[in-house]
Formats: sequence, structure tokens, C-alpha cells
Amino acid sequence: MIKTGVIHGRFQLLHNDHMKYLLAGKERCQHLVIGITNPDPSLTQQDPADPERSSPDANPFTFYERYSMIRESFCEIGRLDEISIVPFPINFPELYSNYVPMDATFFLTIYDAWGEKKLNIFQSLGLKTEVMWRRPLEEKGLSAGNIRKLIIAGKPWEHLVPAAVTRTIKAPGGAARLCHLDSLSSQPTTYKRKQEKIK
Repeated sequence: MIKTGVIHGRFQLLHNDHMKYLLAGKERCQHLVIGITNPDPSLTQQDPADPERSSPDANPFTFYERYSMIRESFCEIGRLDEISIVPFPINFPELYSNYVPMDATFFLTIYDAWGEKKLNIFQSLGLKTEVMWRRPLEEKGLSAGNIRKLIIAGKPWEHLVPAAVTRTIKAPGGAARLCHLDSLSSQPTTYKRKQEKIK
């Protein structure tokens, strides 16, 4: 078994398919380093391969909130000692060595052009990579964006996420912030100004 693996995602919010993805990575290594991408606005950059992933309404939760979602979810299944959780500025390859072990194996899954681009970035750096699976986009499964829309609409969503995530969303301000960002997205001028801050 591989000693150390690195896996990554935005996890805006962590859902049940994210957990399947993370656990699939964990089964391939002794210790899994989970990198949270777009950790803050200064380390978020728009990419033509997936332009929506950098927008403010697609990144409502802070690094610490996402860290807590992952940490508590692994704690609930008794596997917290098998992982580390770190920031991972996916769009800034020159910074990777500050956050993750570069001699680890980098796990990823591919559904679209953005997944292929990330694989190319990793390989251009000479990193060891393993594509756990490559599937068409329609087989991706749960979408964090769709779950956020359910929360905003007041529809059932709790069954789609780990219990730790439900607690985070229901904490003071969690769902309210989603609704606030949703209202901003309907105001083009304000929304555009906020987007420009993270470029």
C-alpha cells in the first residue's frame, strides 16, 4: 500500500459522494492528505476549463468550515487519525510544496476538461498520479451546487450529506449566508464587483 496520498476538492459543501471519493483515496494509502482548494479569495483563480468554480456563490463556506465538515465526518466513522486536512491552492502549482508532500501519490477522478487539466498540471510537475476513475459528466452523481440550491429553497437536503455537515449548515449563519450569496448573484453589478476581488 502507498504510504501517503494526496486528494483534493472544494467541498462546498461536503456531501455523501465526496465521502465515497475520499474513502476511495484512503483505501489506497496509509495516510491521506486532503487538500481543500479555493481556501480563501487570495488563493482562488478563475480557470477557463471550469469558470464557475471560482465565483463567490460557488464558494460560500470558509476554509475552516470545510475543514470542520471533513474532520468531524471522519471522526464520526473513527478514521480521523488516518487523514490530514490542509489548504491546497490548485491554481497555483508553484505553491503546492508549501502545503502538501510532493513525494506522495496524487489521487484524482476525471469527469470533464477541468479534471483533465488538473491531471496535466500534476504530471507537468513530475508528481506521481493515480486516476481512481474516469467517467462521463452525467455519471458524476451528487452536486454540491444542487444541494446548496435545495437548502436555499427550503427543500429536504440532510439525507445527502454526513451528519457533521448538517450541523455546520444549521449552525448560526450557515444557511443564511447561502441565501445572501444567492441574492447577490441576481444583482449583476454587485456580483461582478465581488467576483473581481478574487481574480
